[in-house]
Amino acid sequence: MEPLKDIRVLAVTVYLAGPFLSMSLARFGAEVIKIEMPGAGDVVRNMGPFAGPDGVHSERQSEADLSTKFIKRTQGAKSITLNLKDADGKRMFLSLAQQADVIVENLAPGSMRRLGLDYAALSKVNPALIYCSISGYGQEGPYAHNPAHDHQIQAMSGMMDINGHADGPPTRVGVYVSDLVTPLYCCYSIMAALRHRDQTGEGQYLDASMMDTLATLMFMEPLEEAIEDGLPSRAGNDARNGPSGLYHVADGDVMITVTNDERWRKLCEGLDAPDLLADPRFASDTSRSAHIDALRAALRTRFAGLSVQQALARLSKADVPVAPVRTLEEALADRHYYERGTLVPMRPPQRTEPLGDRVVVGFPVKFSRGPLPTLAPAPSLGMHNADVYGKLLGLDEPALAALRKRGVI
Repeated sequence: MEPLKDIRVLAVTVYLAGPFLSMSLARFGAEVIKIEMPGAGDVVRNMGPFAGPDGVHSERQSEADLSTKFIKRTQGAKSITLNLKDADGKRMFLSLAQQADVIVENLAPGSMRRLGLDYAALSKVNPALIYCSISGYGQEGPYAHNPAHDHQIQAMSGMMDINGHADGPPTRVGVYVSDLVTPLYCCYSIMAALRHRDQTGEGQYLDASMMDTLATLMFMEPLEEAIEDGLPSRAGNDARNGPSGLYHVADGDVMITVTNDERWRKLCEGLDAPDLLADPRFASDTSRSAHIDALRAALRTRFAGLSVQQALARLSKADVPVAPVRTLEEALADRHYYERGTLVPMRPPQRTEPLGDRVVVGFPVKFSRGPLPTLAPAPSLGMHNADVYGKLLGLDEPALAALRKRGVI
């Protein structure tokens, strides 16, 4: 199933957010053409470790080796080289843009405008073009030109302030959340813009801010009420006002969720704790919140005498949401992911066997009308020059050789 198989995307993308957006569009069948600087390419290409015919190494062993970060982030894309600072390179890009449906870029704000390749310029040659820019703070506003990666965005947005323990420092979320969620917003926004184009014939510009993305995630919760009530912004592994959270058992940790009186009753039954159920301090959600420290202390005592397996068995039988806290190694080894295609063994170019426990990501949603297309492996630099320039610009090998010699491609 390839719902975007008739869509061509030009991607002027680096690092993570832009490439993840490109990969997300390729996932639905779009032809994604990644534009890279001749001789250098995306900076991630030079970030180790590197994978190739001889396995994974901290340093590149041969020209066939690719960065494992690049392999993960650039599935499904074609790579062409093009110097956008060169006059001929700009003209070639404009010709490509005339034949494209979508342009995505995540350079510093103003970079494409200075090149003369921003939406204002490209919409003149292709009014139906959908043009999407990702940046830390957006293309306009007081912070627009501040350099930013996910670390700064988590800090500025306030996300670090709500992550961590109440008596500890603000803590960054362990994945590059703004770099990953913003492209997902962009992906379905591009699909909406394409649908609008189908209806009206109009293209448009999409300005995506990573800091705005985190705000839409954070304030789905009533954090402003927590501020007004004087509650700590950081709750660690526990809920702010109930027994939900992490509990240590004899051989590990478990996470539970208890959000109402019925679940509280079931938790007490699962822990064989009728005394806690009868305690008037814990009789309602309001009273449990008022005596939260005493409640958690009593629960910690009950959990301490159980193993992980005992806690899982008892609470699962009582219909209490519970899960073990697993290590990355344990999670990575779970067959659930591989049977559903969520994680796929990594196979870099020129190697047929998987690289140990290295993986690339699949897609977490299953379609009943058939699977999404299998993404091609990440490309070597300029791998698709002849294919793309021949098909779209009619350039033959002598013409490409001349452009290559002059540093245009």
